[in-house]
Amino acid sequence: VQLVESGGGSVQPGGSLRLSCAASGFTFSGYAMRWYRQAPGKERELVAGISRAGGSTNYADSVKGRFTGSRDNAKNTVYLQMNSLKPEDTAVYYCTRIGRLGTIDLWGQGTQVTVSS
Repeated sequence: VQLVESGGGSVQPGGSLRLSCAASGFTFSGYAMRWYRQAPGKERELVAGISRAGGSTNYADSVKGRFTGSRDNAKNTVYLQMNSLKPEDTAVYYCTRIGRLGTIDLWGQGTQVTVSS
């Protein structure tokens, strides 16, 4: 049972990245998923939530209109499309699984996103 993120990297302000999170070892379509991020010296922040079928999403105010969460249950993968990136988006981004009690019960290893000129 694991989540593996990919797609992080370095980009200039205004650029775009797409993060992917590949799930394995469980019935992916049975779980809502969330993306979190944590910047150095800051608390972990919820970035986006994606419902089990992908039809419902929610976002932090700081990323609304710029980030889009989605999923492909046939590929057991959840995505985070990040556009118009800002330096303050620099963080380690984590993919998480939301368990039956509504709490996080599985974390990915994280992927670094750096936005800098």
